Amino acid sequence: MVLRSLFGGGKSSPEPTASAQSGQAAGESESIRRIASEMEALPLDERRYIASFAYVLARAAHADLEISRAELDYIEQAGVKVGRLSNAQAVLVVEMARNMAELYGATDDYVVTRQFAQNSTREQRETLLRTAFAVGAADDTITAAEVAELNQIGKELRFRADEVDAIRDEFRDQLAAIQAMRRARGA
Repeated sequence: MVLRSLFGGGKSSPEPTASAQSGQAAGESESIRRIASEMEALPLDERRYIASFAYVLARAAHADLEISRAELDYIEQAGVKVGRLSNAQAVLVVEMARNMAELYGATDDYVVTRQFAQNSTREQRETLLRTAFAVGAADDTITAAEVAELNQIGKELRFRADEVDAIRDEFRDQLAAIQAMRRARGA
């Protein structure tokens, strides 16, 4: 509840009573503090890498102004796999990245992505771009808005257009335009 109220999440159930809220908030606050202290134990460069990786993925998911549950789940899985985070840490990092992308996206998108590009290897940048495409495909359709954002992310990560095209081609079955053409042919 604390995360949802802080970060503007959707309503899930009726609000608990004040006494239940205070007990629940205290428990959640303690959990958040514990996870945050675990994150603080990581070296600063690693925290920056994880934060920018998650932010760019949230940016890709938010390109169509909607982040689906499937996209969030995929970003969390990426946090566990790529960032070697615990599930709880991944949830916290993704929630923060999602909210930052939603609130400050237009301002920070370019800066965060370019910083990632400057402080990462080509392999890390390629992993990020491929994972960003997978996030877009998590709900089985990569919309035109998401493709445009993914192309921009690829450019900011210093990939040539043909390199971005090659990665996008791996996800061709999830591209909304390809899906629409197939439906039209089948009709």
